[in-house]
Amino acid sequence: MTDQQTLNYTRIANAIEYIKTNFKDQPNLDQVAEKINLSPFHFQRLFSEFAGTSPKKFLQYTSLEYAKTILKENQATLFETALETGLSGTGRLHDLFVNIEGMTPAEYKNGGIDLQIKYNFAESPFGKIIVASTEKGICHLAFADNEIIALQTITNQFPNAQISKCSDIIQENAVGIFTKDWTKLKQIKLHLKGTDFQLKVWEALLKIPVGQLTTYGTIAHKIENPNASRAVGTAIGSNPVAFLIPCHRVIQSSGVFGEYMWGSTRKTIIIGWEGTKTHAEIA
Repeated sequence: MTDQQTLNYTRIANAIEYIKTNFKDQPNLDQVAEKINLSPFHFQRLFSEFAGTSPKKFLQYTSLEYAKTILKENQATLFETALETGLSGTGRLHDLFVNIEGMTPAEYKNGGIDLQIKYNFAESPFGKIIVASTEKGICHLAFADNEIIALQTITNQFPNAQISKCSDIIQENAVGIFTKDWTKLKQIKLHLKGTDFQLKVWEALLKIPVGQLTTYGTIAHKIENPNASRAVGTAIGSNPVAFLIPCHRVIQSSGVFGEYMWGSTRKTIIIGWEGTKTHAEIA
């Protein structure tokens, strides 16, 4: 690492520490940049390169995590939580949760008590899967080597949601991707919650053609964050919808397939299966 890289790293580390310490004051870009002796423009660019997100988004994530802790552990009201987090009122707290968590503060506080989730198990060429849906679309799909653990993943996320074992047309359409002609499938709707950065990464994954592979670095460039390969890897590892969001098509720049949430062997088999299917269609 060069002296300049070391200096930049130190500056961003200090900026992160400043934001984490002073987030209740909701410091703006100019204030944080001044603390590390950089222009706002240079600081914005440098921070995004190192952290994989903007200073504003990092402040929002920090504020959100603190607000979540207050709501869950202290059972504070929404107004108390907003003020304690340094926000001007419940309106800003609401926007913060909806934009990042995909739910309102009240929904988070009650653990998704008004959310109805249907789930079922199905077979795929790569083993049993669990697929879950809301009225808006698929919210979860994972390979289920252990049914109990697979279901627990969903219940841990929404402990108060109304979760029932029941198949619906949304699930059936999604599972059809393993057995039907892909060109004849209806549009598969997804109901995802994640950070802005995660959603950008998942959207980029959806654009990888069947039978083709890409790298973490390429995805980072696609989302206009070329130095965020490590953050991209973390977002890919948090993918809640296996296969439909094709994180298996991302490999290391060396050509090594790399790790996969549901097993590296399964990843290799899926890549081979897609390649064979694609070549067969061309032939």
